[in-house]
Amino acid sequence: MRLSLCVLLVTLALCCYEANAKVCPARMSELRSFYLDTEEMYNLRLLMFAPPREAAEAMVKVKQCVDLAPLEGRKRFYNVLKEVESKCNN
Repeated sequence: MRLSLCVLLVTLALCCYEANAKVCPARMSELRSFYLDTEEMYNLRLLMFAPPREAAEAMVKVKQCVDLAPLEGRKRFYNVLKEVESKCNN
């Protein structure tokens, strides 16, 4: 079992060394909604992904906590995420 795992990892390293890490536009849209939109708008955007009910409820609870932060701080954090995205997508 250990040998097969090592062979798999070496094979992946040799075959996939040029893989890219582009950020999905839908994920960035969901993140923008998470930080900047109202809870209702975020809930609608989240339903596009058809998550399990428990997962969607958990994300909405996290959003409620994030919404307690000032809007300016949330905008700055989202701008940092956009910079990271732009570097990954080059």
